[in-house]
Amino acid sequence: MAQDMHDERAMSRKAMKAELLDAETELALAYAWRDHRDEAALHRLITAYMRLAISMAFKFRRYGAPMNDLIQEAGLGLMKAADKFDPDRGVRFSTYAVWWIKASVQDYVMRNWSMVRTGSTSSQKSLFFNLRRVQARLEREAMADGVELDSHQMREMIAQEVGVPLRDVEMMSGRLSGSDFSLNTTQSAEDEGREWIDTIEDDGLRGDEQVEQAHDRAALRRWLTKAMARLNDRERLIVRERKLRDEPRTLESLGRELNLSKERVRQLEAAAFAKMRKTLEANGSEVHSLLA
Repeated sequence: MAQDMHDERAMSRKAMKAELLDAETELALAYAWRDHRDEAALHRLITAYMRLAISMAFKFRRYGAPMNDLIQEAGLGLMKAADKFDPDRGVRFSTYAVWWIKASVQDYVMRNWSMVRTGSTSSQKSLFFNLRRVQARLEREAMADGVELDSHQMREMIAQEVGVPLRDVEMMSGRLSGSDFSLNTTQSAEDEGREWIDTIEDDGLRGDEQVEQAHDRAALRRWLTKAMARLNDRERLIVRERKLRDEPRTLESLGRELNLSKERVRQLEAAAFAKMRKTLEANGSEVHSLLA
């Protein structure tokens, strides 16, 4: 922790000592990077505005993320801004960079807030960073007016204030109300150590289903082998290349290999399937799906 604070202060001091760019110099550096990929110009532009990135990173420290990580993400946002900045639009780079820096830091905070993805849409992001502030203000205003609001009324007012659907407010309220818990946490003392993971339904096959599935596959394999044995070499080649490969070959490629026309290969394929079908029909209708 002490080392992180030391690094943080050192980075801030270094940024504060960087040059201040006037509009003309900033524009020249932006053109040099955009038109000539001048890395020296890019480095000078980034260094000059790193103080802006650090300042914005500090605004998000209340979310509990390490300050060095926030500064790093802010720096990445600054570099994205420099790469996408169009000096012909007539705006200052600092004005343009603010959006990219903020977006980069916000994405990092949301990714690391919970193991469960907190949200990705613009409305969810707006709620994540504004819900508590808006709720606190609405509660103060209601208290000043002597009005009592239940949770549903409060969420409706928040949705209207932020301009998002009510369901998004309900979802985000739930996610921000607590932190992640391990599935190995016991439910309660009365459950004799039963863990939450024990309540999750296993979506895998049961033991009897696994045995039945293995039996069916073995039977189908035997029937298919028997059916293939009734074919001649050319027919087996066509069936194998057309139906048993991960990437089936075309009629044209098989025709070139066998010195046959595409139509003749198609006829041989149909005849081979007819032979196999007669053999398979004697063993069970369920194998028909193999030739579908």
